[in-house]
Amino acid sequence: MDFEYLKCKRILLVDDEQEILDMVVSILKAEGFSDIETAKTVKEALSLAERFKPELAILDVMLPDGDGFSLMEQIKQVGEYPILFLTARGEDEDKFKGFGLGADDYVVKPFLPKELTFRIMAILRRSYKDENPLVKLQNSEIDFDRAEVIKGCEHIALTAKEHDILTVLYRNAGRIVTIDALCEAAWGENPFGYENSLMAHIRRIREKIELNPSRPASLITVKGLGYKLIVGDK
Repeated sequence: MDFEYLKCKRILLVDDEQEILDMVVSILKAEGFSDIETAKTVKEALSLAERFKPELAILDVMLPDGDGFSLMEQIKQVGEYPILFLTARGEDEDKFKGFGLGADDYVVKPFLPKELTFRIMAILRRSYKDENPLVKLQNSEIDFDRAEVIKGCEHIALTAKEHDILTVLYRNAGRIVTIDALCEAAWGENPFGYENSLMAHIRRIREKIELNPSRPASLITVKGLGYKLIVGDK
């Protein structure tokens, strides 16, 4: 199963050492993570947690104005998401305390970059395993439950009509869907006269899902017949 979409999750990294922040951010970006915010204090972290709404927090234990354990308890009042402790303190009592408070994992410095990214991906897979699988296209993905297209880490909303049209195309992926069938799906039992509207919606859909809408790779026109959706990244 493809878990690449997990690398678009928002990550909050909290550590009072700039060198550690820079190193972890560099490791994560090299692995494809792009939405990362950093903080050096409990106060900064709490402010970011409310505004940034992270989907994973990586916390140091020792911070200038508190500790990671109390920070985790305060963070959980703002939102529920997984917590990984990343700290130089490896004593068993600290681990037990962290896990007892609900931490998802505990990595002790120094660590190997691959170990950190493997642990992070394992947490994200466990935490977000029930998310609706995304429909993968060549240059984007469609999340039908949320009615949005994901291109890179950009989330682009679909209109109701665009969603209806894409749903029919996806149910018939790789096969031609006639213009009449698409018009009926979007405008009901009497779809005649909506061909121009359909063309306009197809153009807007391509702007959202294609890398180059003028040369579509996923939503293909079959002249005189209709359209077909090519699913997959090849």
